[in-house]
Amino acid sequence: MSAGPESTHLSSLGRGDGLHQQVLASFPLCDITEEDLTQNPQFCKLLATLSQHVDRNGLTVPLKTELEKAEQKLQSQRRHWLRSESLHKGLQEMIQDHCIRKHHTTVPPDQTMFYETMEKCLLVAQCVRQLDPSSTTKQDQPNLLGLNPQLILELMPSEKNVQRMKQGLPRELEKHLKKKCLSLLSYYQPEWENESEGLKNSKLSHLSAQLDKEKKRAESLKETCRENTVLLQRQTQLYLSEVIKCIQLLQSLILDHRLRIQTDLDRKKLDYFEGKCELVLQKIKTEMVEIQLDTYTVDSISAHRKIREKLESELKASQVEKQSVELKLASFEILGKEFEALAEEYCRLRQEIEMNNWALKEFTQCKDK
Repeated sequence: MSAGPESTHLSSLGRGDGLHQQVLASFPLCDITEEDLTQNPQFCKLLATLSQHVDRNGLTVPLKTELEKAEQKLQSQRRHWLRSESLHKGLQEMIQDHCIRKHHTTVPPDQTMFYETMEKCLLVAQCVRQLDPSSTTKQDQPNLLGLNPQLILELMPSEKNVQRMKQGLPRELEKHLKKKCLSLLSYYQPEWENESEGLKNSKLSHLSAQLDKEKKRAESLKETCRENTVLLQRQTQLYLSEVIKCIQLLQSLILDHRLRIQTDLDRKKLDYFEGKCELVLQKIKTEMVEIQLDTYTVDSISAHRKIREKLESELKASQVEKQSVELKLASFEILGKEFEALAEEYCRLRQEIEMNNWALKEFTQCKDK
Protein backbone atom coordinates (compact mmCIF):
# COMPACT_ATOMS: atom_id res chain seq x y z
CA MET A 1 0.00 0.00 0.00
CA SER A 2 2.85 2.35 0.75
CA ALA A 3 4.64 1.54 -2.50
CA GLY A 4 2.10 3.40 -4.59
CA PRO A 5 2.57 6.92 -3.17
CA GLU A 6 6.30 6.44 -3.07
CA SER A 7 6.45 5.39 -6.72
CA THR A 8 4.18 8.30 -7.64
CA HIS A 9 6.43 10.63 -5.68
CA LEU A 10 9.56 9.27 -7.35
CA SER A 11 8.02 9.56 -10.78
CA SER A 12 7.29 13.21 -10.06
CA LEU A 13 10.96 13.80 -9.37
CA GLY A 14 11.94 12.89 -12.90
CA ARG A 15 13.57 9.99 -14.65
CA GLY A 16 17.01 9.18 -16.01
CA ASP A 17 19.45 12.04 -16.12
CA GLY A 18 16.88 14.49 -14.68
CA LEU A 19 16.57 12.45 -11.50
CA HIS A 20 20.34 12.11 -11.23
CA GLN A 21 20.89 15.84 -11.61
CA GLN A 22 18.18 16.59 -9.03
CA VAL A 23 19.74 14.20 -6.52
CA LEU A 24 23.20 15.66 -7.09
CA ALA A 25 21.82 19.17 -6.62
CA SER A 26 20.03 18.14 -3.39
CA PHE A 27 23.23 16.70 -1.86
CA PRO A 28 26.11 18.91 -3.03
CA LEU A 29 28.30 17.95 -0.05
CA CYS A 30 28.19 14.22 -0.83
CA ASP A 31 31.07 12.81 -2.82
CA ILE A 32 28.96 10.98 -5.40
CA THR A 33 28.86 11.12 -9.18
CA GLU A 34 26.22 10.53 -11.80
CA GLU A 35 27.93 7.25 -12.66
CA ASP A 36 27.46 6.08 -9.04
CA LEU A 37 23.75 6.85 -9.24
CA THR A 38 23.46 5.06 -12.58
CA GLN A 39 25.14 1.93 -11.23
CA ASN A 40 23.00 1.98 -8.04
CA PRO A 41 19.40 2.88 -9.02
CA GLN A 42 17.92 1.85 -5.65
CA PHE A 43 20.35 4.10 -3.82
CA CYS A 44 19.40 6.90 -6.20
CA LYS A 45 15.72 6.43 -5.34
CA LEU A 46 16.56 6.45 -1.64
CA LEU A 47 18.40 9.75 -1.97
CA ALA A 48 15.54 11.21 -4.02
CA THR A 49 13.09 10.31 -1.25
CA LEU A 50 15.45 11.56 1.44
CA SER A 51 15.84 14.92 -0.32
CA GLN A 52 12.20 15.71 0.59
CA HIS A 53 13.01 15.47 4.31
CA VAL A 54 16.40 17.12 4.56
CA ASP A 55 17.93 20.29 3.17
CA ARG A 56 21.16 20.78 1.18
CA ASN A 57 23.24 20.57 4.37
CA GLY A 58 21.67 17.32 5.56
CA LEU A 59 19.42 18.87 8.28
CA THR A 60 15.87 17.67 8.86
CA VAL A 61 12.99 20.12 8.68
CA PRO A 62 12.34 20.30 12.48
CA LEU A 63 16.05 20.59 13.22
CA LYS A 64 16.40 23.31 10.60
CA THR A 65 13.52 25.23 12.20
CA GLU A 66 15.11 25.02 15.65
CA LEU A 67 18.45 26.02 14.18
CA GLU A 68 16.92 29.08 12.52
CA LYS A 69 15.31 30.14 15.83
CA ALA A 70 18.63 29.67 17.63
CA GLU A 71 20.40 31.67 14.94
CA GLN A 72 17.86 34.49 15.21
CA LYS A 73 18.31 34.60 18.98
CA LEU A 74 22.07 34.54 18.57
CA GLN A 75 21.92 37.33 16.01
CA SER A 76 19.78 39.43 18.35
CA GLN A 77 22.21 38.98 21.24
CA ARG A 78 25.12 39.62 18.90
CA ARG A 79 23.57 42.86 17.70
CA HIS A 80 23.01 43.93 21.32
CA TRP A 81 26.61 43.11 22.20
CA LEU A 82 27.94 44.82 19.10
CA ARG A 83 25.90 47.92 19.88
CA SER A 84 27.29 48.11 23.41
CA GLU A 85 30.82 47.26 22.25
CA SER A 86 30.69 49.83 19.45
CA LEU A 87 29.46 52.50 21.87
CA HIS A 88 32.21 51.64 24.35
CA LYS A 89 34.90 51.68 21.64
CA GLY A 90 33.56 54.95 20.30
CA LEU A 91 33.74 56.59 23.74
CA GLN A 92 37.30 55.32 24.21
CA GLU A 93 38.28 56.71 20.80
CA MET A 94 36.77 60.07 21.76
CA ILE A 95 38.86 60.11 24.94
CA GLN A 96 42.02 59.19 23.02
CA ASP A 97 41.37 61.91 20.41
CA HIS A 98 40.91 64.43 23.22
CA CYS A 99 44.22 63.42 24.83
CA ILE A 100 46.04 63.79 21.51
CA ARG A 101 44.36 67.11 20.77
CA LYS A 102 45.18 68.38 24.27
CA HIS A 103 48.93 67.85 23.61
CA HIS A 104 48.84 69.79 20.33
CA THR A 105 46.34 72.61 20.92
CA THR A 106 44.67 74.46 23.76
CA VAL A 107 41.39 72.82 24.81
CA PRO A 108 38.60 74.78 26.60
CA PRO A 109 38.18 73.89 30.33
CA ASP A 110 34.57 72.80 29.96
CA GLN A 111 35.55 70.32 27.22
CA THR A 112 38.38 69.00 29.39
CA MET A 113 35.93 68.52 32.26
CA PHE A 114 33.52 66.73 29.90
CA TYR A 115 36.09 64.15 28.78
CA GLU A 116 37.53 63.65 32.28
CA THR A 117 34.05 62.97 33.65
CA MET A 118 33.32 60.56 30.83
CA GLU A 119 36.61 58.71 31.37
CA LYS A 120 35.94 58.30 35.09
CA CYS A 121 32.43 57.02 34.42
CA LEU A 122 33.77 54.43 31.98
CA LEU A 123 36.42 53.24 34.43
CA VAL A 124 33.93 52.93 37.29
CA ALA A 125 31.42 51.07 35.08
CA GLN A 126 34.14 48.68 33.91
CA CYS A 127 35.29 47.98 37.47
CA VAL A 128 31.71 47.41 38.66
CA ARG A 129 31.13 44.94 35.85
CA GLN A 130 34.31 43.07 36.77
CA LEU A 131 33.34 42.90 40.47
CA ASP A 132 29.72 41.91 39.83
CA PRO A 133 29.56 38.06 39.88
CA SER A 134 27.58 36.37 37.17
CA SER A 135 24.70 34.00 37.74
CA THR A 136 26.95 30.97 37.22
CA THR A 137 29.25 31.74 40.16
CA LYS A 138 28.67 31.22 43.85
CA GLN A 139 27.41 34.28 45.70
CA ASP A 140 29.66 33.62 48.68
CA GLN A 141 32.78 33.88 46.54
CA PRO A 142 35.19 36.46 48.04
CA ASN A 143 35.40 39.76 46.18
CA LEU A 144 38.56 40.91 44.46
CA LEU A 145 40.86 42.73 46.96
CA GLY A 146 37.87 42.99 49.32
CA LEU A 147 36.11 45.44 47.05
CA ASN A 148 32.45 45.49 46.11
CA PRO A 149 30.44 47.48 43.55
CA GLN A 150 29.15 49.93 46.20
CA LEU A 151 32.68 51.01 47.10
CA ILE A 152 33.54 51.55 43.45
CA LEU A 153 30.40 53.59 42.82
CA GLU A 154 31.53 56.07 45.47
CA LEU A 155 34.37 57.05 43.08
CA MET A 156 31.91 58.42 40.53
CA PRO A 157 32.23 62.15 39.68
CA SER A 158 29.77 64.60 41.09
CA GLU A 159 26.17 64.33 40.00
CA LYS A 160 26.32 67.79 38.45
CA ASN A 161 29.26 66.91 36.21
CA VAL A 162 27.67 63.61 35.27
CA GLN A 163 24.42 65.27 34.22
CA ARG A 164 26.31 67.87 32.20
CA MET A 165 28.33 65.12 30.52
CA LYS A 166 25.14 63.14 29.70
CA GLN A 167 23.57 66.24 28.11
CA GLY A 168 26.55 66.88 25.79
CA LEU A 169 27.39 63.22 25.12
CA PRO A 170 24.86 62.57 22.29
CA ARG A 171 26.05 65.60 20.36
CA GLU A 172 29.75 64.77 20.76
CA LEU A 173 29.14 61.10 20.01
CA GLU A 174 27.20 62.02 16.89
CA LYS A 175 30.08 64.21 15.69
CA HIS A 176 32.56 61.39 16.31
CA LEU A 177 30.44 58.78 14.56
CA LYS A 178 29.80 61.11 11.63
CA LYS A 179 33.54 61.70 11.32
CA LYS A 180 34.17 57.94 11.25
CA CYS A 181 31.42 57.43 8.67
CA LEU A 182 32.90 60.14 6.47
CA SER A 183 36.31 58.46 6.76
CA LEU A 184 34.69 55.17 5.78
CA LEU A 185 32.96 56.88 2.86
CA SER A 186 36.28 58.36 1.70
CA TYR A 187 37.87 54.93 1.90
CA TYR A 188 34.96 53.23 0.12
CA GLN A 189 34.56 55.93 -2.55
CA PRO A 190 37.69 58.12 -2.71
CA GLU A 191 36.20 60.24 -5.50
CA TRP A 192 33.71 61.74 -3.00
CA GLU A 193 36.42 63.04 -0.67
CA ASN A 194 36.52 66.54 -2.19
CA GLU A 195 32.74 66.92 -2.57
CA SER A 196 30.61 69.30 -0.55
CA GLU A 197 29.25 68.52 2.90
CA GLY A 198 25.69 68.16 1.61
CA LEU A 199 26.62 65.62 -1.05
CA LYS A 200 28.67 63.68 1.49
CA ASN A 201 25.72 63.58 3.90
CA SER A 202 23.43 62.45 1.09
CA LYS A 203 25.85 59.76 0.06
CA LEU A 204 26.36 58.80 3.68
CA SER A 205 22.65 58.15 4.11
CA HIS A 206 22.87 55.47 1.42
CA LEU A 207 26.18 54.02 2.61
CA SER A 208 24.58 51.44 4.89
CA ALA A 209 22.37 50.10 2.09
CA GLN A 210 25.32 49.99 -0.29
CA LEU A 211 27.49 48.15 2.22
CA ASP A 212 24.67 45.69 2.90
CA LYS A 213 24.28 45.18 -0.84
CA GLU A 214 28.01 44.61 -1.23
CA LYS A 215 27.95 42.18 1.68
CA LYS A 216 25.11 40.17 0.13
CA ARG A 217 26.92 40.23 -3.20
CA ALA A 218 30.10 38.97 -1.53
CA GLU A 219 28.15 36.18 0.20
CA SER A 220 26.49 35.28 -3.11
CA LEU A 221 29.88 35.16 -4.82
CA LYS A 222 31.20 33.06 -1.95
CA GLU A 223 28.31 30.62 -2.34
CA THR A 224 28.83 30.53 -6.10
CA CYS A 225 32.54 29.92 -5.56
CA ARG A 226 31.75 27.07 -3.17
CA GLU A 227 29.34 25.50 -5.69
CA ASN A 228 31.89 25.94 -8.45
CA THR A 229 34.49 24.30 -6.21
CA VAL A 230 32.22 21.30 -5.63
CA LEU A 231 31.43 21.16 -9.35
CA LEU A 232 35.11 21.44 -10.20
CA GLN A 233 35.98 18.61 -7.81
CA ARG A 234 33.26 16.45 -9.36
CA GLN A 235 34.40 17.26 -12.89
CA THR A 236 38.00 16.63 -11.85
CA GLN A 237 37.04 13.18 -10.60
CA LEU A 238 35.20 12.44 -13.84
CA TYR A 239 38.14 13.73 -15.84
CA LEU A 240 40.60 11.61 -13.89
CA SER A 241 38.43 8.52 -14.29
CA GLU A 242 38.23 9.13 -18.06
CA VAL A 243 41.98 9.71 -18.21
CA ILE A 244 42.57 6.43 -16.35
CA LYS A 245 40.31 4.63 -18.83
CA CYS A 246 42.17 6.19 -21.77
CA ILE A 247 45.50 5.18 -20.25
CA GLN A 248 44.31 1.61 -19.78
CA LEU A 249 43.03 1.50 -23.37
CA LEU A 250 46.30 2.94 -24.63
CA GLN A 251 48.27 0.37 -22.64
CA SER A 252 46.20 -2.46 -24.12
CA LEU A 253 46.71 -1.06 -27.64
CA ILE A 254 50.45 -0.75 -27.06
CA LEU A 255 50.60 -4.32 -25.73
CA ASP A 256 48.63 -5.70 -28.70
CA HIS A 257 50.77 -3.76 -31.16
CA ARG A 258 53.94 -4.95 -29.45
CA LEU A 259 52.82 -8.59 -29.56
CA ARG A 260 51.80 -8.22 -33.22
CA ILE A 261 55.09 -6.80 -34.41
CA GLN A 262 57.28 -8.91 -32.12
CA THR A 263 57.36 -11.76 -34.67
CA ASP A 264 58.42 -9.40 -37.46
CA LEU A 265 61.08 -7.89 -35.23
CA ASP A 266 62.42 -11.35 -34.32
CA ARG A 267 62.47 -12.37 -38.00
CA LYS A 268 64.34 -9.20 -38.97
CA LYS A 269 66.83 -9.74 -36.17
CA LEU A 270 67.33 -13.34 -37.31
CA ASP A 271 67.91 -12.23 -40.93
CA TYR A 272 70.35 -9.60 -39.72
CA PHE A 273 72.35 -12.08 -37.66
CA GLU A 274 72.32 -14.61 -40.52
CA GLY A 275 73.68 -12.02 -42.95
CA LYS A 276 76.27 -10.96 -40.43
CA CYS A 277 77.35 -14.58 -39.93
CA GLU A 278 77.61 -15.08 -43.71
CA LEU A 279 79.81 -11.99 -44.01
CA VAL A 280 82.04 -13.25 -41.21
CA LEU A 281 82.28 -16.70 -42.86
CA GLN A 282 83.05 -15.13 -46.26
CA LYS A 283 85.76 -13.03 -44.67
CA ILE A 284 87.22 -16.09 -42.99
CA LYS A 285 87.21 -17.97 -46.31
CA THR A 286 88.92 -15.04 -48.05
CA GLU A 287 91.60 -14.93 -45.38
CA MET A 288 92.12 -18.70 -45.66
CA VAL A 289 92.50 -18.44 -49.47
CA GLU A 290 95.01 -15.64 -49.02
CA ILE A 291 96.89 -17.76 -46.52
CA GLN A 292 96.84 -20.71 -48.95
CA LEU A 293 98.04 -18.45 -51.78
CA ASP A 294 100.82 -17.16 -49.61
CA THR A 295 101.74 -20.73 -48.72
CA TYR A 296 101.61 -21.76 -52.39
CA THR A 297 103.78 -18.78 -53.39
CA VAL A 298 106.36 -19.67 -50.75
CA ASP A 299 106.35 -23.32 -51.94
CA SER A 300 106.67 -22.21 -55.59
CA ILE A 301 109.61 -19.96 -54.79
CA SER A 302 111.27 -22.82 -52.94
CA ALA A 303 110.69 -25.23 -55.86
CA HIS A 304 112.00 -22.68 -58.36
CA ARG A 305 115.02 -22.14 -56.21
CA LYS A 306 115.72 -25.87 -56.17
CA ILE A 307 115.29 -26.16 -59.95
CA ARG A 308 117.61 -23.20 -60.49
CA GLU A 309 120.22 -24.71 -58.22
CA LYS A 310 119.94 -28.01 -60.12
CA LEU A 311 120.24 -26.29 -63.48
CA GLU A 312 123.20 -24.24 -62.31
CA SER A 313 124.92 -27.38 -61.08
CA GLU A 314 124.22 -29.13 -64.40
CA LEU A 315 125.51 -26.08 -66.25
CA LYS A 316 128.73 -26.12 -64.26
CA ALA A 317 129.10 -29.85 -64.92
CA SER A 318 128.50 -29.26 -68.65
CA GLN A 319 131.07 -26.48 -68.73
CA VAL A 320 133.59 -28.72 -67.01
CA GLU A 321 132.80 -31.47 -69.48
CA LYS A 322 133.14 -28.97 -72.37
CA GLN A 323 136.53 -27.91 -71.20
CA SER A 324 137.52 -31.54 -70.94
CA VAL A 325 136.29 -32.23 -74.51
CA GLU A 326 138.01 -29.14 -75.84
CA LEU A 327 141.25 -30.40 -74.30
CA LYS A 328 140.64 -33.74 -75.89
CA LEU A 329 139.94 -32.10 -79.29
CA ALA A 330 143.12 -30.09 -79.03
CA SER A 331 145.12 -33.25 -78.24
CA PHE A 332 143.39 -35.44 -80.84
CA GLU A 333 143.00 -32.90 -83.59
CA ILE A 334 145.58 -34.64 -85.62
CA LEU A 335 143.59 -37.85 -85.58
CA GLY A 336 141.26 -38.65 -88.47
CA LYS A 337 138.03 -40.60 -88.04
CA GLU A 338 138.46 -40.64 -84.35
CA PHE A 339 138.44 -36.87 -84.43
CA GLU A 340 135.13 -36.84 -86.28
CA ALA A 341 133.59 -38.97 -83.52
CA LEU A 342 134.92 -36.57 -80.95
CA ALA A 343 133.54 -33.63 -82.98
CA GLU A 344 130.08 -35.13 -83.04
CA GLU A 345 130.29 -35.66 -79.28
CA TYR A 346 131.36 -32.09 -78.92
CA CYS A 347 128.38 -30.84 -80.94
CA ARG A 348 126.01 -32.87 -78.83
CA LEU A 349 127.48 -31.47 -75.64
CA ARG A 350 127.37 -27.94 -76.99
CA GLN A 351 123.69 -28.27 -77.88
CA GLU A 352 122.98 -29.62 -74.43
CA ILE A 353 124.81 -26.67 -72.88
CA GLU A 354 122.81 -24.24 -75.02
CA MET A 355 119.61 -25.95 -73.95
CA ASN A 356 120.59 -25.64 -70.29
CA ASN A 357 121.48 -21.96 -70.74
CA TRP A 358 118.13 -21.28 -72.36
CA ALA A 359 116.24 -23.09 -69.56
CA LEU A 360 118.21 -21.12 -66.96
CA LYS A 361 117.44 -17.84 -68.72
CA GLU A 362 113.72 -18.62 -68.97
CA PHE A 363 113.56 -19.58 -65.30
CA THR A 364 115.29 -16.33 -64.31
CA GLN A 365 112.80 -14.26 -66.34
CA CYS A 366 109.80 -16.10 -64.83
CA LYS A 367 111.14 -15.43 -61.31
CA ASP A 368 111.61 -11.72 -62.04
CA LYS A 369 108.01 -11.41 -63.22
